[in-house]
Amino acid sequence: MSRGTILAVDDEPDILIALEDLFEDEYRVLTSAKPEEALRLLREEPDIAVVVSDQRMPGMTGDALLAEARRFHEAQAILLTGYADISAVIAALNRGGIIGYVAKPWDPTLLRATVRNAYERHRLGRDLATERALLRGLLDHAEEAISFKDAGGRFVRLNARKAALMGAEIEASLGRTETAVTDTSEARETEEADARSVAAGEAGSTVIARGVLGAERWSHVIRVPIRGGSGEVTHLATIERDVTEQKSLEARLRQSDKMQALGTLAGGIAHDFNNLLTAILGSLELVGPRIADQPRVKRLVDNATGAAQRGSALTKRLLSFSRSNDVKARPVDPNALIEGMSALFGSSLGSLVTVVRDLDPATPRALVDPDQLELAVLNLCINARDAMPDGGRVTIATRRADIADDPDLKSGTYAVVTVADEGTGIPPELLERVCEPFFTTKAVGQGTGLGLAMVFGLAQQAGGRLRIASEVGTGTRIELALPQAEATPEADAAETVPEVATAAVPARILVVDDDPEVRHVTASFLNDFGYTETEAKDGHAALAMMEEGGRFDLVVADLAMPGMTGVELAAAIRSRFEGVPVLLLTGHAEAVPIPDDLPVMQKPFASAELAARVSQLLAGGA
Repeated sequence: MSRGTILAVDDEPDILIALEDLFEDEYRVLTSAKPEEALRLLREEPDIAVVVSDQRMPGMTGDALLAEARRFHEAQAILLTGYADISAVIAALNRGGIIGYVAKPWDPTLLRATVRNAYERHRLGRDLATERALLRGLLDHAEEAISFKDAGGRFVRLNARKAALMGAEIEASLGRTETAVTDTSEARETEEADARSVAAGEAGSTVIARGVLGAERWSHVIRVPIRGGSGEVTHLATIERDVTEQKSLEARLRQSDKMQALGTLAGGIAHDFNNLLTAILGSLELVGPRIADQPRVKRLVDNATGAAQRGSALTKRLLSFSRSNDVKARPVDPNALIEGMSALFGSSLGSLVTVVRDLDPATPRALVDPDQLELAVLNLCINARDAMPDGGRVTIATRRADIADDPDLKSGTYAVVTVADEGTGIPPELLERVCEPFFTTKAVGQGTGLGLAMVFGLAQQAGGRLRIASEVGTGTRIELALPQAEATPEADAAETVPEVATAAVPARILVVDDDPEVRHVTASFLNDFGYTETEAKDGHAALAMMEEGGRFDLVVADLAMPGMTGVELAAAIRSRFEGVPVLLLTGHAEAVPIPDDLPVMQKPFASAELAARVSQLLAGGA
């Protein structure tokens, strides 16, 4: 540890020598016989801790020297004086220029003790100044809102960020409680939390939210009680950090996990449900010709077929939640799509909501994925319903729009779908955020924050735009503009295949599916076509049949089967039985990665679809 430095000032050389001898074992001693030189040394040596100065010196008295030094230096000052100079000592003490004096001739022990006390005072003062500077730097530059309060909750220190949170100035807050500065519910809650922390005497932390729901700012507040010399809590330090972004990321992660789980669940449900629908629709189709002369029974079968087909449409919507679901844009008539959602609106929106359609026949076809557009319209209607807790009217409108000079869109013709409600509306501070992924104003567990984000993403992907106009207390109007499809849609294959299909050439076909009902329906279709069909319950059984000499012209296999997937079965057949094509059937194409060169058909399917694909593959087509 370095020794402290003292400066001795006296116009008599013998006294300077005596002072140097007295202190050189304990301190680094500088000496000066002239007051002007002493002031220069003080300016050059900021580490001088104590100045010991004679009073009577030519040119400048000791008290005047020490008063001048006090203006620019922090050294502690001691005056050496005779009894006749006591008036100068009193004046110097009154001005604060010195901390004490020692009379000449001095007592060495007393002088050492006085200098030692002055040096300790200087050291402690410097340590305190350092701590104050560090604290001031922390308060002024920290990103956190920091404050120190006494046990009664009154501010002792605080930084500008803390003052800004209260809408006040630093100086105006000192000596006052938080509620005295800003009498709000948040301030009262803060004081209660502070009092609990002081009473407990232990550090703790809480997370609080400020602002309106959906646009709140989250803060993590750490409270640290500070104890005095007797052990009681005398002060409380609070450190408040903005953790809004962290909370947002945590919420996004939770929602991402939920949606990933939902996607996986949706895929699994879709696979099982499509298997059921394949068995139901296939069985109904097979029984149809047998009841052609029984109109009452046929009407019941037609009703069941229609219900199962609606179930198939529901499964497609379910798969829209799967993250791996592909978007396939094609020309879509928005009016027909919305009309076809009538039953869905009734079951999804409830009896308190009335759906009004204002569909312009001149609305062009839009180039968009129909399943995604249907899901987008449904999401907008559900949001409208939630904005009208007491019920109301949702208006779905379509129109043609020729848009030009829009920086967000290419000039051209667009199909515009508008959903308007009479609900609570969206506050302006939230309107800019409603399309952010995972942002929701609904209570925890009542919204994913993905509805409008999905609609916005659909608009962007299709080359369109999404616009939202809202007024609090009046309602919200959301407009989705989609580019016009350039070409007229080709007729769907399902609509153009022949009603009655027969085998073009005789063939033996192996049907492989772990679901016996689906397997039976598929085999029955093929039998009705005129093919010779054989059934196998799984991939291993199918390979065993083929290994034992069974010759087949085509294998129709389910994709997701236990033990061996359809893809694995196809690979084994290709390696062992050259020239035997494999057609995969699946209720969820994303369940297993499928090579591009393997033909796939989605469940549920009509018999005519199956006939067309089988005929194509037997003829050598892909």
